[in-house]
Amino acid sequence: MTRLTTHRDGVGDVDIVVIGAGINGLATAREAAAQGLSVVLIDRDDIGARTSAISTRLIHGGLKYLERMELNLVHESIRERNILLDQAPHLVRPYPMLIPFSSSQSRPGWLLSCGLMLHDVLSLGKRLPRNGIVFRRRLERDWPSLAEAGLRWAGLFQDAQVPLTERLTVELAIDAQRNGAVVLTHAPVEGLLREDGRIAGVVYRDREDGAPRTVRARRVVNAAGPWVDEILDLAGDHDRRIGPTKGSHCVVDPFPGAPDTCVFFESPNDTRPMFVLPWLGRYMIGTTDLPYDGGIDDIRIDDEETDYLLSAVNTLIPSAGLERSDVIWSYSGVRPLPYVGELDDPSTVTRDHVFIEHEGADAGLVTVVGGKLTTHRALGEQLVRRLRASLGLPRRSSPTRSSPLPGRPAEASWPAYRSAAIAAAAVVDGVGPALAERLVDTYGSASETIVAAIAERPDRGRVVDEDSGACAAELVFAVAEEGAHTLEDVLLRRTAIGLNADVGIAAARPAAAVLVEEGLWSPDRAEAETERYLAAVERFTPRRVSH
Repeated sequence: MTRLTTHRDGVGDVDIVVIGAGINGLATAREAAAQGLSVVLIDRDDIGARTSAISTRLIHGGLKYLERMELNLVHESIRERNILLDQAPHLVRPYPMLIPFSSSQSRPGWLLSCGLMLHDVLSLGKRLPRNGIVFRRRLERDWPSLAEAGLRWAGLFQDAQVPLTERLTVELAIDAQRNGAVVLTHAPVEGLLREDGRIAGVVYRDREDGAPRTVRARRVVNAAGPWVDEILDLAGDHDRRIGPTKGSHCVVDPFPGAPDTCVFFESPNDTRPMFVLPWLGRYMIGTTDLPYDGGIDDIRIDDEETDYLLSAVNTLIPSAGLERSDVIWSYSGVRPLPYVGELDDPSTVTRDHVFIEHEGADAGLVTVVGGKLTTHRALGEQLVRRLRASLGLPRRSSPTRSSPLPGRPAEASWPAYRSAAIAAAAVVDGVGPALAERLVDTYGSASETIVAAIAERPDRGRVVDEDSGACAAELVFAVAEEGAHTLEDVLLRRTAIGLNADVGIAAARPAAAVLVEEGLWSPDRAEAETERYLAAVERFTPRRVSH
């Protein structure tokens, strides 16, 4: 597996600089590098650190686009879901969701059932079972809390989930680098170069010494998500491109009547789509969709949003009885949707992406607006096709349509590999069955490297976080092999410790101490990183805080 390096002292001229290491920027850099272009991917934060980390974590087959007859988005979503299920089975998993049919909702059950059947027709050859209709007897058996609340029939939509979007983004970065891309994190872009009357590169701040560095490029891609307009500000006056909407999710422990599968339902307040999602042993409830025009660097859920989400679940499942005190933490962010002026209903804004090829003094700059987690690869393919054309290069077929992500096992099917890998790791001194399962399910085939490190030094198998079961070797792997630079990078986006009950607060100091013991950080740096982490996770409004 390629070691991910997220810093370089100097970078020469390249074909493409991509600003933004969120899902859109990662997809573009990965595709461009796979097609043989020289690429630099740069971000002021870490890989997948902001918008890409606040999604509902679904690899969605585009069912909701049927209603608007956006068949191009439906086909694209189905195709990309199939690709991810095939090329990243260690990260993307089948995830059926129940859709209640009720006379109180805005869409009648017969219409929704027709939609499920039509989606099956459009999904011929898909890698998931067929959608179906669920009647009362099965509801009483499999979803008793919903049946007790009066639900008589429902649809079962076969979809997919990526529980750890953080791991997905890291593997996309590793694959991009494996194909030659340079990945720079914690390196804010501070200027756009102009040469010969066009945009010709970027100026960024080096993360190690704070010095300005320059990268010249034939094309600059602005894939900064909600910060697209900030990058355009560096070029001068421009039309506003992003009209963000705020989305928030609550995370709760299992509650009375909690379903074993995802439920996709209408909010009783405004009929917008909502989810109750089983996730990492807990439940995610989301999401809101509100016009937003405030600061986007530190966004938090408010009481009104919390009440909106909990009330919807309590109406769907009366036995739940959820209150604000049940929320263990939450996360909020903004969707980088196209700006359309005054807007009453954000859900009507298209979720399709838009490429803006700037002209005049800004020629050489391409801005990406919109995009979705499910179809990120397709966005990258389409954008690189345009970039190649603008550079006078011949069109090429996309290598990423059949390119596995790094953690996918090379030969065996995922179920077969998973069983064998867990069994082999469990007998290693310092590992054991519980840790073996965690490592394989979190890192895929990369778990072999971590298991080998524990076999060499069994003390690295010691657990540093009881909730997640994460061990010391994972922390070393995050910094030494996967380009983690800060404690937030380690806990939130490499090891997923920060997705536990207290967003990694209790594990922060022990984790930093491990990195000191391993000679990777100094004691002073460990203390500073810990304090920064504890301040950073306040945005999740954790219920249990223990510094």
